[in-house]
Amino acid sequence: MFSFRATLAVVLNATLIASPAFASHIHRAPTGGHSHAAHKTSAKSTRPSVKSSKSKSHQMHGQQGIDPERVTQIQQALIREHYMDGEANGNWDAKTLGAMQKFQADQGWQTKLMPDSRALKKLGLGPDYSNAINAKDSSFATPPAIATIPTDQAAGFAVASGIAH
Repeated sequence: MFSFRATLAVVLNATLIASPAFASHIHRAPTGGHSHAAHKTSAKSTRPSVKSSKSKSHQMHGQQGIDPERVTQIQQALIREHYMDGEANGNWDAKTLGAMQKFQADQGWQTKLMPDSRALKKLGLGPDYSNAINAKDSSFATPPAIATIPTDQAAGFAVASGIAH
């Protein structure tokens, strides 16, 4: 008779030898008269192919074009800064693209197909916060006239700034 350890060793070895055969794939019996080869082919066709996953990675994201009204604003700013001549036409054409790339290069920025946000701000075309809820009390609002600031507050500003009168 085998000892307990010998029996356990035989059972473990048999399990290890047989497990790859069970783990390789799940075999389903063909239905509806399909052969095993046809079943494999149909199972493959339901999986996403490599081609479809590559096409997903090439989908365009973000802004694809510039609104003609915005192009006109950009062109007017480039004309004002002497990077373009002529009149703004609202078309993002080769002339406009070249002018924008030259402007960005002159600033030491990377030239891109689309305008860089720094370039738009530098051209005076950055975001307009004048209608924001808190615009009245913000740093980008027009400062109040000096006569409207109480004298003790103005004196406090002078002391804090270190400016002697």
